[in-house]
Amino acid sequence: MIKEFRDFIMRGNVLDLAVGVIIGGAFTAVVTSLTKNLINPIISMFVGKADLSKLYFTILNAKFAYGSFLNDVINFLITAFVVFLIVKTVNRIMPSKKPDAPVVSKEELLLTQIRDLLRNSK
Repeated sequence: MIKEFRDFIMRGNVLDLAVGVIIGGAFTAVVTSLTKNLINPIISMFVGKADLSKLYFTILNAKFAYGSFLNDVINFLITAFVVFLIVKTVNRIMPSKKPDAPVVSKEELLLTQIRDLLRNSK
């Protein structure tokens, strides 16, 4: 069972997934820092508050923290845009696999020619 588990873990796609999760976590921290330390101060010049996460309104004692939601939307948009750029770059660099042309046997080619001759003779 240990050997099977080791073989499972050592498969390329599992390792790739693990690396992707680790890099994704680190990238999320970078994007959150970018939003908090660079984008929010720019937005605060127009909104008037330095921290968007503190923007909220209340209705009947219910607190709606729309500032935190805005931070999350900004983080998502930045992450989605970077992923889009990465996928676009990889698609440009990596050649797309085109399906191979079907191999036609001599007999099939001959039968096709006979069929076409019979069709044209009518």
